Amino acid sequence: MGIHAIALAIGCSRQELSFKLGDLCLCGRRVTRLNDQQLLRYSRQILLPQIGIEGQERLFAAKVLIIGLGGLGSPVALYLAAAGVGELLLADFDCVDVSNLQRQIIHSSQDHGKLKVDSAADTLRQLNPEVKVERIAQAMAGTQLQQAVAHADLVMDCSDNFATRFAVNQACALAQKPLISAAVIRMEGQLGVFWPGRSDSPCYRCLYPEGEEGGESCSQTGILASLPGVLGCLQATEALKLLAGLAVPIGQVVLFDALSSQWRMVRLPKDPACPICSDHAWSAP
Repeated sequence: MGIHAIALAIGCSRQELSFKLGDLCLCGRRVTRLNDQQLLRYSRQILLPQIGIEGQERLFAAKVLIIGLGGLGSPVALYLAAAGVGELLLADFDCVDVSNLQRQIIHSSQDHGKLKVDSAADTLRQLNPEVKVERIAQAMAGTQLQQAVAHADLVMDCSDNFATRFAVNQACALAQKPLISAAVIRMEGQLGVFWPGRSDSPCYRCLYPEGEEGGESCSQTGILASLPGVLGCLQATEALKLLAGLAVPIGQVVLFDALSSQWRMVRLPKDPACPICSDHAWSAP
């Protein structure tokens, strides 16, 4: 029934869209592992010509590391799970506090005091039990960070401090893994997609050279409740595009001013003197 409905919607015959022993054939192209219920669950996404069966399969086979399960990590994890990304590795050492609940929507009042990775994992299993969820309930640094990055297809930096962002950026550079980083504070947010190994891609260190980073936090300056949702959803969107094989904005930073509802795209060239991604960089731990 599900296959027949999708076949009609995308203009194929039932014979062309057949499922047999774990293998799916769509108009002569062989794809694996999507079953009838999965086709139905992700049908609205599969209908997009830019995604299709092949793109959904790529999502299903992907492993994403999400660092930080707060305001940004909440919508990122929820939408990646809902969209059918096969495996999510959640990393956060913190516990849910009542002050988090204004913006960290993956947690609820009953989760107060629980580890954020446990609270988030419970929510994701309720949302999509097919997604494999792993947890790291400690600060990511050193060898553990390098190993987690190396085993992921994509890294989502949803952390809230520069020390972690710099460490994650360096680990991604070493492992040559794409990184999508976002940050929010007050009524402002930014997002960048960084892809080590690509000649046109800067890294996060190119955006913030040593000594130029600030030290403000949401607990000091405040933050609009919905702002992390806006940037987190954009972060998840770029992740789905990248994992599905679509083009993503490299060498640019997206800036959002919630007060004026203004978006800006700023070009970020690669820094030829960057200690992480330049030709003469030393990026060992």
